[in-house]
Amino acid sequence: MIKHHPSLIILGQFARGELHASLAVAVAAHVELCPCCQSTVKQFEQMHAEFELGAEANSVNTSFDAWEDEFGDVLDTITSDESRDEVVLVPATSLHYQNRQVHLPKVLAHLPRSEFMQLGKIARARFTLEDDNWRTSLLHIAPGGEIPNHTHTGQELTLLLDGEFSDEFGHYVAGDFILLDGEHHHTPRTENGCLCLTVVNSALHFNKGLSKLLNPIGDLIY
Repeated sequence: MIKHHPSLIILGQFARGELHASLAVAVAAHVELCPCCQSTVKQFEQMHAEFELGAEANSVNTSFDAWEDEFGDVLDTITSDESRDEVVLVPATSLHYQNRQVHLPKVLAHLPRSEFMQLGKIARARFTLEDDNWRTSLLHIAPGGEIPNHTHTGQELTLLLDGEFSDEFGHYVAGDFILLDGEHHHTPRTENGCLCLTVVNSALHFNKGLSKLLNPIGDLIY
């Protein structure tokens, strides 16, 4: 059962189209997996639509006849347009990893990404998204694997797509949405393996052991 969700502030920003592309992709993927957040987003969208329509109505100071004429012009423009929107059905996209077959959320189906690069028990494939300094990736960790203890010089968003992992703050299952920043130190580890969508806007800072040697080149590998 999903226990970790985007905040109401983030869901509201998502419904209004105010999030960075990378964050919007992650929230959309979570919403697809989470009936609770689907309902919340629909409510936000309805509230936003009612507000915008109400504000527009209040700003118009014309007679009914003038409004009717304007509406008729708009309707004529719409009906005279012979162009057609192309409807594209997005098929479920499967990903095979660690002898598992996982259906990815539809929002990830047509996003181009690199091949997976393996480093020990961790593999990463980066999505191609032009989004300032935000980096969006698929990350899978083999059974018994972990990411060394670290904190963040920016924000890190993790959406667990399959499997499980744990850290100092709890145990996570598919659909959980975890947002961390520089106040959090943790060591994610998985007993059975997992697949995650990760979004970061700055390098990790490793705190212990040999992994600290990666800190000077953190900006190159995040």
